[in-house]
Amino acid sequence: MQLIKHNDKNGAGLSFRHLLDSGEVTTNDITQILTLAGRYHQEARRGVRRWQDCQDYILATLFFEPSTRTRFSFEAAMLRLGGQIISLELADTARMVSGYADMIVMRHEEAGSVAGFAAHARVPIINGGDGSNEHPTQALVDLYTIQLEKGRLDNLTIGVVGDLKYSRTAHSLLNMMSLYPDNRFVLISHPSLRLGQAEKQALVEIGCMVMETDDLAHVIRELDVLYVTRVQEERFTNPKEYQAVKDAFCLRRGTLAAAKPDMIVMHALPRVNEINTEVDNLPQAKYFDQASRAIFVRMALLSLMKEHGPIAAAG
Repeated sequence: MQLIKHNDKNGAGLSFRHLLDSGEVTTNDITQILTLAGRYHQEARRGVRRWQDCQDYILATLFFEPSTRTRFSFEAAMLRLGGQIISLELADTARMVSGYADMIVMRHEEAGSVAGFAAHARVPIINGGDGSNEHPTQALVDLYTIQLEKGRLDNLTIGVVGDLKYSRTAHSLLNMMSLYPDNRFVLISHPSLRLGQAEKQALVEIGCMVMETDDLAHVIRELDVLYVTRVQEERFTNPKEYQAVKDAFCLRRGTLAAAKPDMIVMHALPRVNEINTEVDNLPQAKYFDQASRAIFVRMALLSLMKEHGPIAAAG
């Protein structure tokens, strides 16, 4: 079995020690992560299945909120890199877990909880999703797919449809894509699920063009990327509010007839009913490719972040 170890010193190094929110990430960070992800991806296509870039490192996955894709892709990424996994789903302390692992991925239902945890940790912390706040590693996965499919990360018209109020994937995607020039954002949602005013104003203040609408069919012909988000029942405190908006959008084959032939449809998955299965086999549908590429992006992130934390962080 072929084993590969890359030169860990390539590039200038990441600008952050912890990855807590998308606002901490620079375009140089993104370039380094996506470039290394591309190397892993190409090597996998040539048959490589194991690397040694995180040999002797341990990743702790602390998921206090249910997850399948994020948790498994991080754990698979660490194992592919030659590292090991310890996993907890019960509340614990940052200092204790820092003594057992060299890096930590954490997901929690409360916004800001991962940052609070990181304040007491002695090893690098990666935010695997904190409530309705942020999901920065999913945004990196999304940017990798956009770069592969569109050939660039700038001068794009990006539509985000569904839940813009509570969707952490949408928040992180908008933040990272706003780093690139001439990107235009079309925010498509039910009025009660619009992006928060502060977030929208932040995009406008850095020069992004932002349009809001509740009519997907009216704007779909303008889009280069359509990012679909699900309406998450767990984010609502009022069941009636959820019932009123849960079926506001469902992407169907007929809706895509007016889209550009090279427009891509993305979704972080899982879906409920916001994308009909009849869309799955259309050339625009890229969400399954998006999911399969996640491991290479997370491998790159772990490989680059390990330099910020010592092995055997215990006392």
